[in-house]
Amino acid sequence: MNTAIETQGLSKRYRRVTALSDCSITVPESRICALIGPNGAGKTTLLRLLAGLARPTGGDVCVLGGTPRQDPEFIAGIGYLAQDIPLYRRLTAEDHIKAGAHLNPRWDGESARTRLRELAIPLDRAAGTLSGGQRAQVALALTLAKRPRLLLLDEPVAALDPLARRHFLGTLTAAVVLVGARKDTSALERAHTVVHAVRTARQSTLLVRLDGPVLDPAYEVSDVNLEELVLGYMGASAAPALAHLTAVGEDQ
Repeated sequence: MNTAIETQGLSKRYRRVTALSDCSITVPESRICALIGPNGAGKTTLLRLLAGLARPTGGDVCVLGGTPRQDPEFIAGIGYLAQDIPLYRRLTAEDHIKAGAHLNPRWDGESARTRLRELAIPLDRAAGTLSGGQRAQVALALTLAKRPRLLLLDEPVAALDPLARRHFLGTLTAAVVLVGARKDTSALERAHTVVHAVRTARQSTLLVRLDGPVLDPAYEVSDVNLEELVLGYMGASAAPALAHLTAVGEDQ
């Protein structure tokens, strides 16, 4: 499998402040990867380095087979959405879509229009008059319209309401939750990848990445979003989220 992102000992300093230190990661192509960490951990700095908006102080970074840089060939393959939702406040969504057509070789403006119409976001209103959530949706639509090879999102759903956030994240993952009476799960674990399991005296709740259909009728199957999946992978530190996951089923 080809590698989309690879860093070795990547570091970034701003004068006396170290924003990122000794970061080594590998992300294969066709994968979704989430950065989890407290404020100030360097998540935004790492994304800016990957997008070619900043130069590292130390270490190595390779994105889509090359060094991140500000030239048309590299930029054409990168979709980067910054945390501060960069839109021109006086321009409408339609203005942004038309401008994107002149700046991006693989631009799909009609997909952006369709997405915004489905969300009932007007195309003819200045971005500065839209709500924070609406501006976030416009920025997301524009980023996806670029049809990038690599999508870098910095807190993309922070301004979205819970329903809009679930809808967006739901498109990025295919994991499910299985809920059923407590029983031996060894057969299921041989057929699928169990990310996390919560077992009570009467019930089992499993966060699972499927490798095929669930054949056992004893399990209730429910989709989960990317946020729940990431917290499941975090294991013990994700206890509050996993408690929420158990709410999809009742004791048998």
